[in-house]
Amino acid sequence: MTDAVQQRIADIVKGNDVVLFMKGTPLFPQCGFSSRAIAILEHLGVGYDTVDVLQDQAIRQGIKTFSDWPTIPQLYVKGEFVGGSDIMMEMYEAGELQQLMTDQGVAAAN
Repeated sequence: MTDAVQQRIADIVKGNDVVLFMKGTPLFPQCGFSSRAIAILEHLGVGYDTVDVLQDQAIRQGIKTFSDWPTIPQLYVKGEFVGGSDIMMEMYEAGELQQLMTDQGVAAAN
């Protein structure tokens, strides 16, 4: 991964309270895992931003190196990597993801 790509990803992660790197868009997710991740965020009622990795191959490959996590989607909260859709689901079902959002002061969606 080039330094420029790494910096772009770092800027996105640091510039958004909640950001999901996903395949597709919230309205048209392009894989089941991304769809599940969006559904979880919607149920939590938090504001979030997304990055469609299918639109940028450098970001698609670079995010895997950035997080040292091999799959997409990837959720970041307040600059910290949380995990993929399976981890999101486990945390959501245990009430931990909502607690994380509250603890981090993530605002509700407008």
